[in-house]
Amino acid sequence: MKIAFVGKGGSGKTTLSSLFIRHLAANEAPVVAVDADINQHLGAALGLDEPEAAALPAMGAHLPLIKEYLRGSNPRIASAETMIKTTPPGAGSRLLRVQEDNPVYQACARTVRLDDGDIRLMATGPFTESDLGVACYHSKVGAVELCLNHLVDGFDEYVVVDMTAGSDSFASGMFTRFDMTFLVAEPTRKGVSVYRQYREYARDYGVALKVVGNKVQNRDDLEFLQEEVGEDLLVTVGHSDWVRAMEKGRPQRFELLEADNRMALQTLQNTAEDTYDDRDWERYTSQMVHFHLKNAESWGNARTGADLAAQVDPDFMLGERIADFGAPLPA
Repeated sequence: MKIAFVGKGGSGKTTLSSLFIRHLAANEAPVVAVDADINQHLGAALGLDEPEAAALPAMGAHLPLIKEYLRGSNPRIASAETMIKTTPPGAGSRLLRVQEDNPVYQACARTVRLDDGDIRLMATGPFTESDLGVACYHSKVGAVELCLNHLVDGFDEYVVVDMTAGSDSFASGMFTRFDMTFLVAEPTRKGVSVYRQYREYARDYGVALKVVGNKVQNRDDLEFLQEEVGEDLLVTVGHSDWVRAMEKGRPQRFELLEADNRMALQTLQNTAEDTYDDRDWERYTSQMVHFHLKNAESWGNARTGADLAAQVDPDFMLGERIADFGAPLPA
């Protein structure tokens, strides 16, 4: 299952995504966590100290390796240099799976030991001073999108992505890559403004969207969110002494997280799992192709000097059983 956490900066989406990751690990689910926010805080929220978080390899720095590996023997892709963030897989492409070892994970993922199990953590890498004026953060997040385009995941496997804040997720098709998107909103006008933007843009693409109300302190906060969000409001989270202790650098064992917050996290997992039967790999693949052709026409062809529309394999559809029909497994 592919899960995204989005929301306004400061809404608490990184904290909630880290709690959800810990919850999944406690439930013995295999997890790949991805920090795709411009402000890289997921590692710290998962308990890494500052040197450990700073030592995480940047996916953006390994983009040539990622492209070369995923290209495989796909005859429609002449070279890794002609791949862009939206390039879809086709016959001969290598695919990623949650529970495997491959060169992409070896280069970009690190194991993080949590109280109740280990997870893999990947990070796009921070927006550095050398990028100013010459690069866009979306080029770094492109490594995440390319990996998601080539990912085959199952019901009991999780990829959890802490997305960039606000509506920046719409700069590409990555917002359509998830089985469930949890939008974290505070009970304020600004807190629900990102929800309205996301809802309107995502509606035409069949994006499954639910709101997690955060920092809800009283009934008035709850009623405000209910009025503004309606049936999209899934669950609310209030003050947590456990989170406060973690933020002070005095982490407690995860089993001591408040019972109501544990129940909220279970609701998130149940809701994500309920979307499994509605998976539509044909739509998923066609949306991938749609955004690839859009990017190819707007900038990709000029950037690479190639006709990127020719990379689309019309006979290929991504899906869990694809390995059964001759697609090559990673070497």
